[in-house]
Parts: sequence; C-alpha cells; structure tokens
Amino acid sequence: MPEKDQDRFIYCLTENDENRKLEEILRRQFHFSRKLIQKLKTGEHVWLDGKFSYLNIRGRSGQTLTIDFAEEEDVSVSPEDADLDLLFEDKILLAVNKPAGQVVHPTSVYRSGTLANAVTGYWKKNGLSLPFRPISRIDRNTSGIVMIAKNRYAHQQLAWMSQHHLVGKKYLGLVHGHLKSSAGEIALPLRLAPDSRIVRETHPDGQQSLTLYKVLEEYPYYSLLEFTLVTGRTHQIRAHCQAIGHSLVGDDLYGGQTELIARQALHAFHYSFIHPISGQPIKIEAPLPADMASLMPKI
Repeated sequence: MPEKDQDRFIYCLTENDENRKLEEILRRQFHFSRKLIQKLKTGEHVWLDGKFSYLNIRGRSGQTLTIDFAEEEDVSVSPEDADLDLLFEDKILLAVNKPAGQVVHPTSVYRSGTLANAVTGYWKKNGLSLPFRPISRIDRNTSGIVMIAKNRYAHQQLAWMSQHHLVGKKYLGLVHGHLKSSAGEIALPLRLAPDSRIVRETHPDGQQSLTLYKVLEEYPYYSLLEFTLVTGRTHQIRAHCQAIGHSLVGDDLYGGQTELIARQALHAFHYSFIHPISGQPIKIEAPLPADMASLMPKI
C-alpha cells in the first residue's frame, strides 16, 4: 500500500508495475481522476527515486514514486474559533458531527458561523492551512456526519467511491404515521420544482433516485426509520418521504408538522468506506442529537 500524508503520496513500484506508464499506474490502480492527473502535469509534482519525472515515463520495479500535493489552492474561508465535534481524523480525512442549524459552506446569506469556518479555524490552531473540501454535504437543518478531505487525492478518492456505490451512508429520521412495510425502497425520480429554486419533486423527467428504508421503532403518531442512500440527490430523503405520504417530522418544506421539533428530524448517523490508503474498513457513527432523542423515550 502507498504511504500518504497531507502533502505527499509515496508508492514503491512492484513487478506488476514494470514498464507501465506512471499515469496508467495512478489512474488504473489508485483511481486518480483525469482532472487530478491534469493538475499534476503542471509544475513539479511527480518524482521518481527523488528526481523530477513526467507521467508518461515507464516505471521499473523497486522505484519509488512520489506525488507532491504541497501546492494547494488559497484558503478562501475565514478561520473561526468555534466548537467542533470531531468523530474521526487521520492524515488525509476528517469527519465531524454537524449540528442542526449550521450551514456547511459560506454563502451570500451565511457568511460566517459555518462548518467551513469552524474546520478552517481548527486547522489553523493545529498549524495547517488547507482549503475546505467537504466530500459529503447535508442540509442546514439536518444534523450528523460531514466528511472532509485534507487534499485533492483524498477528495477524489472518496468521490470515486461514492460514484461507484462503495460508500455507506445511513440516516435516522422520524416520519409521520406508520408505513405498511417494515422495509423497502423508494425509487422515484426527482427534479427541481418549476416554481421553486429549492424544492424537489418527483417527476418522470427527473434524475433517477433510490432510497432504502427500514422501520426501527413505531410510536403512536410517528415512526423511526433508518434510510440508506443509494443515490445522493438534493433533498432526496425529504422529497421521497413526502412522496410516499410520510413526511419527516418538522419538515415544513415537505409537508411535515413542526409542533414536536423545529427542524426536519433527520440525522446522518453512519458513514462507512474502505480507506484509500490503508485498505482498512472505516465505520464512523454520530450519536443521535438531543432534540431527536427526546422524542423517542425507548431509545
């Protein structure tokens, strides 16, 4: 397996790499994207046995290939000293438990107080100057896990895994009423509603979207469900729940009632994948937030 820190990827070529172009090794064996390969061709990022090399050079067994990621984009997010609930961190990845009400990235409306500001501030305190690269995003009023990459390689590796359904993403949600089946799938295409810039609706011309669900608990007026995202469309779980007649509790944008909780009762609690460097399975889980837990006395 290759070595990796924030700045470098180091790999010792094997017999299987004999006479193969370095670009081919990076693309086929380590899933470097075309975009990342193109970035590596500008400047001195590729080294073979300590000497600058081009990616079209053919390698030999025993040589050491080093990719230098030290030249990063400017950090455009202002660092802020804010609370951060860390769930996982290593040399290339960071996972945090985002509270409901916090925006992931600054916008024209939310210029500060975002997760990006907090993460950038955390890195600054630890002597790092890194761009904010979220691998996964969740809505402002959804709580739970947000994965963040510390360099381009980590970001594109997790993005590649997500595209190939190799990342497990699970949510907990409270929905109104009781479902007929204890488990099932919601396979309804989604598109942006024509009269809105935010709301998604089911429509035959929309993007194919698939959500799996499992009923965990039933209460007098609502149910606790576990959702698994197969696709990752904007507002997918929220729109799918409304479409089947069981809106998320608190989700007034998609038909939910707000008497019990002042935001959609949705929490990203599970994220799993094979680590792109160590090859070890990683499972990250975020505990249920207090506002949702207070609605479930059995938990």
